[in-house]
Amino acid sequence: MNLVERAKKIILEPKKEWPVIAEEELTLQDIYTKYVMILAAIPAIASFIGWSIVGIGVFGATYRVPLGAGLAHLILGYGLALGSVYLLAMVIDGFAPKFGGQPHFLRALKVAAFASTPSWLAGVFYVVPALGIFALLGLYSLYLLFIGLPMLMKVPDDKALPYTVVVMVAVIVVIVVVRAVAALTIPGPVRGF
Repeated sequence: MNLVERAKKIILEPKKEWPVIAEEELTLQDIYTKYVMILAAIPAIASFIGWSIVGIGVFGATYRVPLGAGLAHLILGYGLALGSVYLLAMVIDGFAPKFGGQPHFLRALKVAAFASTPSWLAGVFYVVPALGIFALLGLYSLYLLFIGLPMLMKVPDDKALPYTVVVMVAVIVVIVVVRAVAALTIPGPVRGF
């Protein structure tokens, strides 16, 4: 599995790439070490650079998060991103039988990992905090989830939409919790509370 080619194809040709992913024999270690651990580092590192080195500026004043707090946020954010993929895979696998799908943890992990690609790549915008709003391009991950989830978990067509909606709600909850926990490492003036 070539990381760059996979990322490019999952974003540009998801309907062709999901069947390829479904047929690949990947282990949990393959998925994490050759894909997740690399891409999940992008938003964590970009946030550190943006907040602690570039700084956040308003009306000519610039505030930089102290390096220690920035590093703590980087490490915690990265760890939570890695854990979120695993947690999401557990949710996907756990709900599959309730919607007529076939539970299979590695297929669920593939969905969680590869659908997250746009979110991680869009994290590069955090390098310049003023451009952080463009990280919303990562919402394309929800579309990838919509396409790949029923296919890999073998959910019947009539139950694919409700299954996808339930998983998307779980994704949103996980993201909110992860962001809230990660925000606790950032000093008050930046996080707003």
